Amino acid sequence: MRLSCKVVAVLLCLGSLLLLYLLGGSADEAPPKAPPGKSWLRSALSGPGGASAPSPFALVRPLGAAQVSKRLRQPRLHTKPGKRIAGRQDKFAGVRKHGEPKHSPALPAEQWMHLAVVACGDRLEETLIMLKSAILFSYRKIRFHIFAEDSLKPEFDKKLRQWPSSYTKKFEHSIYPITFSVGNAQEWKKLFKPCAAQRLFLPVILKDVDSLLYVDTDVLFLRPIDDIWRLLKQFNSTQLAAMAPEHEIPKIGWYSRFARHPYYGMTGVNSGVMLMNLTRIRNTQFKNSMIPTGLAWEDMLYPLYQKYKNYITWGDQDLLNIIFYFNPECLYVFPCQWNYRPDHCMYGSNCKGAEQEGVSVLHGNRGVYHDDKQPTFKALYEVMRDFPFQDNLFQSMYYPLQLKFLETVHTLCGRIPQVFLKQIEKTMKRVYEKHVIVHLRSNRMYY
Repeated sequence: MRLSCKVVAVLLCLGSLLLLYLLGGSADEAPPKAPPGKSWLRSALSGPGGASAPSPFALVRPLGAAQVSKRLRQPRLHTKPGKRIAGRQDKFAGVRKHGEPKHSPALPAEQWMHLAVVACGDRLEETLIMLKSAILFSYRKIRFHIFAEDSLKPEFDKKLRQWPSSYTKKFEHSIYPITFSVGNAQEWKKLFKPCAAQRLFLPVILKDVDSLLYVDTDVLFLRPIDDIWRLLKQFNSTQLAAMAPEHEIPKIGWYSRFARHPYYGMTGVNSGVMLMNLTRIRNTQFKNSMIPTGLAWEDMLYPLYQKYKNYITWGDQDLLNIIFYFNPECLYVFPCQWNYRPDHCMYGSNCKGAEQEGVSVLHGNRGVYHDDKQPTFKALYEVMRDFPFQDNLFQSMYYPLQLKFLETVHTLCGRIPQVFLKQIEKTMKRVYEKHVIVHLRSNRMYY
C-alpha cells in the first residue's frame, strides 16, 4: 500500500512538470539574453523581457543542462581571472625558499666600490686592519686594489682568504707590484715614505677603473665606505678628486707656516684619504707652471717633481697640493670628519664636523697606533684589530672601546670620547637593525 502511494506521488509530480513544460512552449526555443549588468543567477530567474517568474521552476526553461554546467565550472573570483594569483606570485618573486641554495649574481661594474692602498715594509698588519674596518660595515661589494712589495704578496693573499666566508663574499682583491711609469723608479720609491708615491700613478695603472677611493694604511673606517663613496655624486662637472684640508686653523697649519711651494687653499690638503674620478683625471689637461699649455696627468708628474723636489717635505702630498693650486676648480673639499687626525684634537678640538656628526674616517698618522702619545687612537686600532669577525659588535667592540677610553681622559683627545664614539655607535645600530630585520623577514617566508 505504501509503495503504491509513493508511485502515485511520483507520477503526479511528473505530470505537473509536463503540464508546465507544455504551457511554457517548446523546449527548443532559445533562452532569453540576460539584461546588461545582471548576474547569471538573476537572468535565470527572470522571464521574457526581464519580468520576474512566479515560480522557481522557471529555471528549467531558460537554462539547458550544458549552459548550467558551463556556469558552474566558472570559478567565482573577485578580480579578473589570474590577477590575484599573479599578484601573489609577483609578491613572492625572488624570495629564496627554504632549502634553496643562495645565489650571488654578478654585479654591474658601476655597482662595485673600489678601494686602493699601497703597502711596503712593515705595514702588512696595519693594512689588513684597515681592510677589515672597510668590510665590516659596508653594504655594497668592494674591490680591493693592493699595491705591495713582492715579499708581502703571499701574506696578503693568505690572510684575506682566511677571513670567514660571510665576509670574503663581500669583496674581491687584486695585488699589484710597485711600478712607476715615468721617471726614475728608485727616486719615486724613496719620496717621503717607501712606495707612497705609487698613489700618483693609480690613474695610469688602473685604466679599467672609473672611480676609486685611495687611503693610507693607517686609516680606519668607522662607518660604511658606501657613505664616502656617495660623495662622488656631489662632484660638479670640473671636479675630479676630493680631499680634506690639512688643517682647520691657518695660524697653526703646517703649510700656512712652513711651505716653500704653492699649495691649495688656506691650509693645503691631506692626501691620506683621496676620492678620485680616474676617468676625468685621464681625460683632463692640467694647468701648470712649466709650460703655457695644459699637460696630461702622466706627462706632468715627473717634470713637476724635478722642478720642486728641493722644496717639498711631504713628497707626493706636496705634489698634489701644487697640482690643485694651479687647478682649484678640479678639487672637491670634503669635511674634516672624513679624514680625522691627531691634529684635530691634540691641541684642542678643532673639527666642527666631527663634534656634530662624529668621526667617519680615522687617520692615525704620526705612528699613533703604535706608541702611547695618543692613546685614544691606539685604543680604536687595538679594538678593531682584536674584534672577532662574527662576534657581537656591541659586546666585542663598542663596550671594550668605552673601557679603553676611560684610560685616555688625561689627554685632550681622550676628553672628547663622544667625537670618536658617535658615528661608530650609529653604524653599529644600522648594521644590527639591518641584520635583524632581514633575518626576521627571511624566516617569515618559510612559514
